Amino acid sequence: MRGIISRRGVTSALRAFLAGEAKGGIVLMAAAFAALLLANLPATAPVYAALLHQPLGPVLVPGHGPLTVELWINDGLMALFFLLVGLEIKRELADGELTQPARRRLPVLAAAAGMLAPALVYLAVAGGVPALRAGWAIPAATDIAFAIGVMALLGKRVPAALKLFLTTVAIVDDMGAVAIIALAYSHGLDLAALAAAAGVLALMAAMNAQGVRRLWPYGAAFVLLWWLVLLSGVHATVAGVAAAAFIPFDRTRGAPDAHHSPLHRLEHGLAPWVAYAIVPLFALANAGVVLAGAALGSALVWAIALGLILGKQAGILGAVWLAERWKIARRPGGAGWLQIYGVALLGGIGFTMSLFIGTLAFPDQPALLAQVKLGVLTGSLVSAIAGYAVLRLAAKEE
Repeated sequence: MRGIISRRGVTSALRAFLAGEAKGGIVLMAAAFAALLLANLPATAPVYAALLHQPLGPVLVPGHGPLTVELWINDGLMALFFLLVGLEIKRELADGELTQPARRRLPVLAAAAGMLAPALVYLAVAGGVPALRAGWAIPAATDIAFAIGVMALLGKRVPAALKLFLTTVAIVDDMGAVAIIALAYSHGLDLAALAAAAGVLALMAAMNAQGVRRLWPYGAAFVLLWWLVLLSGVHATVAGVAAAAFIPFDRTRGAPDAHHSPLHRLEHGLAPWVAYAIVPLFALANAGVVLAGAALGSALVWAIALGLILGKQAGILGAVWLAERWKIARRPGGAGWLQIYGVALLGGIGFTMSLFIGTLAFPDQPALLAQVKLGVLTGSLVSAIAGYAVLRLAAKEE
């Protein structure tokens, strides 16, 4: 989220951000639909599956074989997605909506409860099966592009304050998701590779301290860091968030799009590629669940779907209600409870991050991964439809 203030006729960066996320969300929906078609049409299904598993490029990690098209997308391109997430987080903490304690109190509480409740719902449904417990974090994340895309369909019926609230919650949510990926889904660590990765981060910190403001040295260091993190056993995408912490940043005091800040330049340069290419490619590669013979009644499908549908709305709505009741924080922009409920429902659109965590929770288990995709798609679709309907109803009642 960027600052709200506009200066000298410059378009509000907040509006630009929300508009960009809305368009990206619509492209994401189209890519997910295309993946479903490609995976289920008899003429395209074999080609689709073969292309995703096609080896591409050299062996980067000994013993793992060459990376496939699917892995290049999930481990390579998605590192750029996480780099953008890291830039957003850094800017928000240093110069945005999360700078002041009073502003971050409600989003942090809502995001924390909105991650805990879905995990508890998941474990209540599937926790009795030991093989499924690794997926507890799948329904804990919110897909901001998809959620804002749904909001865009409502136009001015949704106040800007609610869009701002949902976006801030999703950014805090991303922080939690990154921590979960680093701590819960990293295995067999190579300490030498980790030490070398720490050395690259130290080099980036030194460049920052010496006033290096060109982006290409940081880009070169990021590529090396990504490879070392891949070698280390920590998921390679974590390199994106780690690198973002060392990109030079200027506090701009009401001019959040200032071109002299390296972080802003990188963020603006990355955002279109992430929104319109990388995330849709991820959806195209990961949303293609085969519906024929799908295990609709499996515990894994229900655990994920109910976690997204029930857990997210209970966590976010409950946190806002308790925060106001205990006078910790107030509802954003004086929004009505029906509007807050609609936003809480949209928080159940987990899509990109949920699918991503699913690939980490059940690696090399195609049957379980197909169930993950079905649960994520079902929970996200129901949440999107319900959230849209509630916000539309809330707008009519105003």
